[in-house]
Parts: sequence; C-alpha cells; structure tokens
Amino acid sequence: MKSLEELIDRAKSLPGKKISLAGAHEQDSLIAAERARSHGIADFILVGDRTEIEASAKKIGIDPGNFEIQHEPVKKKISSTAISVIHDGRADVLMKGLVTTANFMRAILDKKTGLLSSGLLSHLAVFEIKNYPKLLGVTDAAINIAPTLGEKITMIESAASVFRNLGVDDPKVACVCAVEKVNPGKMPCTEEAAVLAKMSQNGQIQGATVDGPFGLDNAVSPAAAKLKNIGGDVAGNADIILCPDIEAANVLYKTLAYLADCDCGAIVIGTSAPVILTSRADSDETKFASIALAIAAS
Repeated sequence: MKSLEELIDRAKSLPGKKISLAGAHEQDSLIAAERARSHGIADFILVGDRTEIEASAKKIGIDPGNFEIQHEPVKKKISSTAISVIHDGRADVLMKGLVTTANFMRAILDKKTGLLSSGLLSHLAVFEIKNYPKLLGVTDAAINIAPTLGEKITMIESAASVFRNLGVDDPKVACVCAVEKVNPGKMPCTEEAAVLAKMSQNGQIQGATVDGPFGLDNAVSPAAAKLKNIGGDVAGNADIILCPDIEAANVLYKTLAYLADCDCGAIVIGTSAPVILTSRADSDETKFASIALAIAAS
C-alpha cells in the first residue's frame, strides 16, 4: 500500500462501522467525522454536551442532525460514556476528540469498564512520505515511555498485525537506534535490537521479519544501506520503524508531520475495540486518515 488514499479506498470497501467520538465538540474531529460519514466509511455517535456539540457543528456548517448524539454534560465522564456506548453494542470503534489524553487513557485502562484486551497497549502511526515508496509505520510515539525487550516484542507483533490486515503479508520491521552497530553497555537499545533480530531469525517473533540495529538512514534508504554494507530484507525497505523509546518516536512523528509535511493516521493497538488516538493539534486530514486506518486495519 503506497498511499493513504489506497487505505481510504480500502476502508470504503468494508462494511460500515460506527464510531463513538468522545469530546465531539472539537471542530476538526467533527469535520473528519462528517467527511467519513459522507464517504460511507463510518457513522458516528457524538458523545459530550449536546449544546456544545450542536453549536460547534453549526459554526462550521455541519448539520448535527446527521449524527446521533449521546448527551454527557460531565466532562470527566465523557470518555467512559463513549466506551459504554461500545459495550452496549451501539458502536464498534472509539475515537478521541476534545478530551484530555490522561482521562481518555484512564477510561480505556479501567479493568472493569475499559477496553484493555492484551497486557500492553501501544501506539502506531502510519505515514505517507513523498519520497518513500510505501506507507511507513512508526511505533510508539504516545504510550510506552521506555519499553522493555518483552514489551518491544509485543509492540512489534501488534504493529505487524495491523500491516497484515492492510495487505502486507510479511511486514519488515526495522529496530532503529542512533547507530547500526551493537554498542554493549553504552547503548542498550542496540543490544535489544540485535536480540530481536536473532529472535526473528529463530521464529520466536511471528508474522514479521525483524532486523537491527539500524540507523534511520539505512532502515529506509537502499543507497545508505548499500554504502554501509548492510544487507538483509529489511535494510532500506522497512514497513515499520520500531523506535527505542517514546522520545525518539515522538520526535520522529512530529518531524515527519510538521517539518516534512507528511500525512498520517494513528491508532492504539491492544484494545478490545479499535481506538483512534490523535493530538488536539492534529489536522482534520490526520483525523480522517486515522478513522480510515482504524476501519481498514480492523
């Protein structure tokens, strides 16, 4: 899959889903929701204060009558109410609008009423990059601060499962560090990358080909990989970038989004229902692409 447009077309071809949008008075989220509705990708239940939602929709020329509204005037309850809509069978996907990330994640992680299905949640962003020949995944820019080796395995398998659902039979995962050589003691992420590569060779990581350590250049550039004599199926040809920690992933995410002007979609993996998690600063285009990604990947 080379572009987000292909991903959007895939989402259009799938049976309709319904999305529970928490904090639906946020205008960019409403624009993305209306676009997804008009394209036949998904319908929405808008969760939040009815008066605020209707006023925001009318301000940007959207008819609030196009959507079902779940009135929840208490701001701290909006996220949990949006999740209850899913538990009631009225929606299939959860989306973050104008609610705090802390409150949103707390509601997801609630052991009794949340959406936690696996032992680990992770964040996956999928970018369309003008000079890269296919979509590129980046994990994890939002949730796992300093993932352990075991957590990285789960993150790899979760991200790879999304790419397989998008039609990539054997996703190639590059474990990216500052350098492409193992540096014992001083750079633990390079040691972990080498372990992950060996585990992949031994069949201990399923559903993907994992290699590393890589510098970012030789993970995505065949010329850089050739220049540094780095071989293998992943070198210069990554589908997914596994970053060493949240700091590296977040900087890469925002560099691609704000300096390289790349479009992307972002979701949370490891939940019992698909979850769309974007920043308040993200555009309606990013939020629309994230909706398409959640539907296509599910």
